[in-house]
Amino acid sequence: MLHQFKYQDGLWHSADLIDLMHGALIAQFDYKSIDVVVPVPLYRTRFRERSYNQSFVLARDLAKRIDRRVDGRSLMRVRYTDTQTHYNAAQRKKNMSGAFTVERPEWIRGRTVLLVDDVMTTGATLSECAKTLKKSDALKVFAISAARR
Repeated sequence: MLHQFKYQDGLWHSADLIDLMHGALIAQFDYKSIDVVVPVPLYRTRFRERSYNQSFVLARDLAKRIDRRVDGRSLMRVRYTDTQTHYNAAQRKKNMSGAFTVERPEWIRGRTVLLVDDVMTTGATLSECAKTLKKSDALKVFAISAARR
């Protein structure tokens, strides 16, 4: 299901994925403290290949479910990174190092952020995004994904 959602324009799976993520969010986090929902960004060439950012779709729909704003413009991927699928944990961390920046720190500063990705494997991408958000003075960063590999 997630493979279709991510690689085959399977946007019809979004509702089912959001049901699962919403349940996990309620069970695992103080979701009422969340101020803004931020998707893991795609680099522009990857966005053009897929025509959508699957993490943004999940973030947008989850934000609606919890009545929060989604911010797809503050956290940006500033350099192309190879696909992580064939890397080990150390290689994934190195591949992600310095890949993100916060373009609008005033939208992040002092806020509790819910960071959304589609799949978490080693956590290198989410960790680098969270580190970048914290450098822009996010109060807290929670992370959630639709699946863990």
